[in-house]
Amino acid sequence: MDESMYTINGASCCVEVRGGADDPTVLLVGSSMLSWPDELFDRLVAGGRRVVRYDVRDTGRSESYPPGEPGYSLADLVDDAAAVLDATSTARAHVVGFSTGGWIAQLLALRRPERVATLTLVASRPNTPGPVDDDLPEHDPALMRVVTTTPPPDWSDHQAVVDHLVLMARTMAGAGTFDEAAARAHAEAEVARTTDVRCATTNIAFADHGPRWRERLGAITAPTLVVHGEDDPFFPIGNGAALAAEIPDARLVRLARVGHGLPAPAVPVVADAILAHTAR
Repeated sequence: MDESMYTINGASCCVEVRGGADDPTVLLVGSSMLSWPDELFDRLVAGGRRVVRYDVRDTGRSESYPPGEPGYSLADLVDDAAAVLDATSTARAHVVGFSTGGWIAQLLALRRPERVATLTLVASRPNTPGPVDDDLPEHDPALMRVVTTTPPPDWSDHQAVVDHLVLMARTMAGAGTFDEAAARAHAEAEVARTTDVRCATTNIAFADHGPRWRERLGAITAPTLVVHGEDDPFFPIGNGAALAAEIPDARLVRLARVGHGLPAPAVPVVADAILAHTAR
């Protein structure tokens, strides 16, 4: 990786930029930059895009906070995304948000529409942590049993943390495609470059998420693509369908045999969808 450290809104932020300086910019917003498979990153660059990905606060090499005490709100993370564009000399970008990064992407499109050329939401939903609206599907009960009954690992034990991340990845895959060897390699990479894995996996739930915004989705003006796994147990696909229905003229791409993640078989489909959408 060609990573650089910036000070973004007073916090350290690790950013990677690749692609031609004159190519349209795609901003990838996940949790850590490893939310985005390298193959997806490479395909977007090969497709003529300048691609920016970064570690959101508490993940990867970016600023880390004490367990359960994130020094930021969701609004701060939205401001950080805009500041990453500033730091990389990007006036306007095609913004792609994955999972909780989709919340940041939605709010960026609402608060700073002039910075968002197009919007792509992958495995996201229009609600923050906590109970969802009555018309939206909740987390799968089998997933929640694993999440709520599995004791936390010894966070100082490298192998125990890797095993825990692999278990969570298997659980998030649901009935979809799951490659244990790939999940283990990904977990090893996350642990190797993350300041505090415990905080990276839990602190977002303790952040102030601010007011609801689902009722404002109709105000999004950026052309929007929604990509969602049909077997997603964490944010079941009804959440993606709601985003596509409530954002004007949005289009939904359903990924067969995909849970809450981007397994290797789905990467070419997702990359092609993003390239086509950002060619507008």
